[in-house]
Amino acid sequence: MGAPLLFRDHRLEETHALLLAHYGRPEPRQVWDPLTQMIYSMLSSRTKTELSHAVLRRLRDQFGGWEGRWERLRDAPVEEIAEEIREITFPEPKAANLKTTLEQITARVGVLSLDFLAGYKTEKIRAWLERFPGVGPKTSAAVVNFSALRRRALCIDSHHLRVSKRLGWVPESADVRETEHRLMAMAPEIWTAEMLDEHHMLVKLHGQRLCPKTKPSCAGCPLREMCPTGQAQLH
Repeated sequence: MGAPLLFRDHRLEETHALLLAHYGRPEPRQVWDPLTQMIYSMLSSRTKTELSHAVLRRLRDQFGGWEGRWERLRDAPVEEIAEEIREITFPEPKAANLKTTLEQITARVGVLSLDFLAGYKTEKIRAWLERFPGVGPKTSAAVVNFSALRRRALCIDSHHLRVSKRLGWVPESADVRETEHRLMAMAPEIWTAEMLDEHHMLVKLHGQRLCPKTKPSCAGCPLREMCPTGQAQLH
């Protein structure tokens, strides 16, 4: 007898194809160095993308971070940082976490840079990053996947978490870490870092446009045939 056939879950691929057909291919991401990506990701939680980008540009103009050199931001008073990012959600705790993290990176590495992480394995990078205040699995995934490191990871934001629960892929109790673990187990091994990034962008767009927190538009949803939540809404 031959080896038993192993079941492979194709739902992530099917979802990707349906969302791609519905929304089209997202614009390619502007890829930053790992430190800039970390700063952006720490600031952007619960804040709209357009506003987060505007705040990052302001920080670069104010503190000279255009070449990935963020020493002036690290050395600024936390009150000044909070004032510069005042438009985003929770500016005071984010400013404090950001300053502390930049100081601790400098203390551990000797310079304010994360470029050295390119020599580490992905899981080691993520564990190293998650030691810092304000850096959890969502931010560490963003750094390894979105930045010039370009490693396999799936950044689970609030939209991705909500869509995954409505599709029944994870239990209601699942957090970001568990959701990423389950979805990465479903992701084809041939999916590159760029493909996983594209999937993140498509699911995020879907969560913003048709599957928001309240009043999802189930009737027009391209995933309605595979979504138990959507089927329940329509019947």
